[in-house]
Amino acid sequence: MELKIINKVFSVCKVRSADNIKFDDEFCFVSKTDQEISLVCEESSTPADCIVSEKGWKAFRLEGLLDFSLVGILSKISKILADNEISIFAISTFNTDYILIKIEDFDKAIDALQSYNYRIS
Repeated sequence: MELKIINKVFSVCKVRSADNIKFDDEFCFVSKTDQEISLVCEESSTPADCIVSEKGWKAFRLEGLLDFSLVGILSKISKILADNEISIFAISTFNTDYILIKIEDFDKAIDALQSYNYRIS
């Protein structure tokens, strides 16, 4: 399986509303529940009025379209990273999955995944 590095730095945020989200950025992930609105955005687009944010995340994208019948892809990757004491923030879209890792653990994550024959591009 191939993982593509996204050459951006991200923030994971909790926001009061969607009013100040830059939806026209190349990457913008929003989720809303009855308790919160979460945003993952490019660090440079972190809204000034967010409730809380954690900056300094890099990301991989699982390359190719992932069929809904595929089982365990994210689980296998997250286990490799957990076994190496690397925390993740995972996001799924209709087409694929994204895995965010803190910048300070990113090189360690690359090494761990490559040791299990994941291709990193």
